[in-house]
Amino acid sequence: MTEADLQSHRTDVAAELRADVRTGLTAAQKWLPPKWFYDAEGSELFEKITAVPEYYPTRSERAVLADRAGEVAGLTGAHTLVELGSGSSEKTRLLLDALTAHGTLEAFVPMDVSESALAAAAAAISAEYPALDVRGVVGDFTRDLRLLPGTAPRVVAFLGGTIGNFLPTERAGFLRSVREVLAEGEWLLLGTDLVKDSATLERAYDDAAGVTAAFNRNVLRVINAQLGADFDPDTFDHVAHWDAGHEWIEMRLRARRATTVRIPGADLVVEFAEGEHIRTEVSAKFRREGITAELAAAGFAVQRWWTDSQHRFGVSLARSVRA
Repeated sequence: MTEADLQSHRTDVAAELRADVRTGLTAAQKWLPPKWFYDAEGSELFEKITAVPEYYPTRSERAVLADRAGEVAGLTGAHTLVELGSGSSEKTRLLLDALTAHGTLEAFVPMDVSESALAAAAAAISAEYPALDVRGVVGDFTRDLRLLPGTAPRVVAFLGGTIGNFLPTERAGFLRSVREVLAEGEWLLLGTDLVKDSATLERAYDDAAGVTAAFNRNVLRVINAQLGADFDPDTFDHVAHWDAGHEWIEMRLRARRATTVRIPGADLVVEFAEGEHIRTEVSAKFRREGITAELAAAGFAVQRWWTDSQHRFGVSLARSVRA
């Protein structure tokens, strides 16, 4: 992986972190976007989350991809595989293997907000697939999709249930933005966690080993590192709650005591009352008919729908259609 292979948009990302911190931590109900969990440490913590017994989504989605990657390759004949929010790209190897075996794949384009995590993942893929053109893009997939290279036909993979981190209006806008960068007939491979009992869901986001709690607090460490803040992450408790009305999990950080936090890089001083929450993530869960309708509204027609053997996680392969 050479320096030229990694397109970096760090200035834009840094500016967006400042803007998100200013907006979210001055709101009446404080919030932070979940994308800021993912510096190098956050990415490592998330990989640990995927291995804890309670966290089923990664295993369930991997099972689907293991069974269906060959079918994805055959249906799409993709020349370029784009992965949004790539992280370690571990599951993507199933797709790379299938597309390589099919004989059509020319390029892999991972996109992630964390430059360090992306560089490590892209370098590993380059070493494992030396004939593949690997071009990492450091950027925010909610706003930098126009930067994605690659020749058609492309498959954009958005895996892990990350689509659930968007609020409904944000999700609609995101799906439209993906459609806008694709030509008619190109593809979106989408992973969606499915609605199930609340106990299973809450355990998945509050594991007994406390790995998810450490991951949740990592957003405060990112703000400390990037903006010079003086958060003490250990004074915030991890909270995960199933909201049945919205059909999503909410993750929050709850202040154990009243505290004042200074954030010089955002020119901000934030007061927290004892028990006050910062919402750090929503993770929506889906039903087949709902995600099919959302994709249709954005300009995609679902061609295949697959689930794991326990019907916990859904993967849809959708084709962009004429507007």
